[in-house]
Amino acid sequence: MFIVDAHLDLSMNALEWNRDLRQPVADINAREAGLNDKPDRGKATVSLPELRKGNIGLVVATQIGRYVAPDNPLPGWHSPQQAWAQTQGQLAWYKAMEAEGEMVQVADLLTLEKHLTLWNNGEPNDAKPVGYILSLEGADSIIDVSYLEKAYQSGLRAVGPAHYGPGRYANGTDATGRLSRQGFELLKEMERLNIILDATHLCDDAFWDALNVFGGHVWASHNNCRALVDHNRQFSDDMIKALIERGAVIGAALDAWMMVPGWQRGVSDPSAMNCNIDVAVDHIDHICQIAGNTLHVGMGTDLDGAFGREQCPYDLETIADLQKFTSLFEKRGYTSVDIENMVHGNWLRFLRKAWA
Repeated sequence: MFIVDAHLDLSMNALEWNRDLRQPVADINAREAGLNDKPDRGKATVSLPELRKGNIGLVVATQIGRYVAPDNPLPGWHSPQQAWAQTQGQLAWYKAMEAEGEMVQVADLLTLEKHLTLWNNGEPNDAKPVGYILSLEGADSIIDVSYLEKAYQSGLRAVGPAHYGPGRYANGTDATGRLSRQGFELLKEMERLNIILDATHLCDDAFWDALNVFGGHVWASHNNCRALVDHNRQFSDDMIKALIERGAVIGAALDAWMMVPGWQRGVSDPSAMNCNIDVAVDHIDHICQIAGNTLHVGMGTDLDGAFGREQCPYDLETIADLQKFTSLFEKRGYTSVDIENMVHGNWLRFLRKAWA
């Protein structure tokens, strides 16, 4: 079945992890043998060949560049200008992949429908470019609001105002506080440009601010349920209900600490914690029960988002294993129409409406 994955940090992996994503995952991991500069070395799950193998023909692919003030202990850039430059280097990598025929940017209805026709023509995927919708994870790199239109002209179609900690426009995971004045200005400009608001990572205060003032289209590319894993990174049931009311789609994330309670980074083991793909279905099912239908969930895996196989479902070897969701949904009693909604239909319907 054709799959859409609404959150992959491809350019970050290419430039910061120095991974040639044109290669098979096995080759990427073999080249990282013996490296220990990052905890996920040799444990990658994502590459362009694996996306093709898994019939994952369309992804939302990120740019990311965090600004950190002198008192912020998180890793990041020491000025917004440096963060902007980082995202522009990431954009250059996407353009290089386009030039090689490895990827193609999808930024409007015309390119979306053309790409879907190609991927559903019944021919092998081996030579097909992976389609990507450009998204910015954390808005710190937008030097000022005027830069948003520059980014839009380069294809940016979704923005998550926050990432981890305090941000220039909004506070994110593990932080608190309402949107800043610049944050309200950013949302106003996003609405003017018809840029999708990604509610992922917004702290609770900023989440409610954003939904109250933003009149455009909203999704959550990679979020799980606070009722199952009690942490501010997850959405509460009230937040899920508010997103459903806005017509949002919420992507299921496959980061183990977001899937099972009690996870300790660098200590816990997926098998010992019984963290498998079926646990992700628990989170998806929880949202479906709140909605009363299957129209507000999708895939947003975040695989290789600064973690690898050491911190994802034990029954997932590579991203191609997303195909396993189909049979797990069937076992839960979901119909073929439901399953199509959840693996690609909801994201496509959302995009067609947003870009109409």
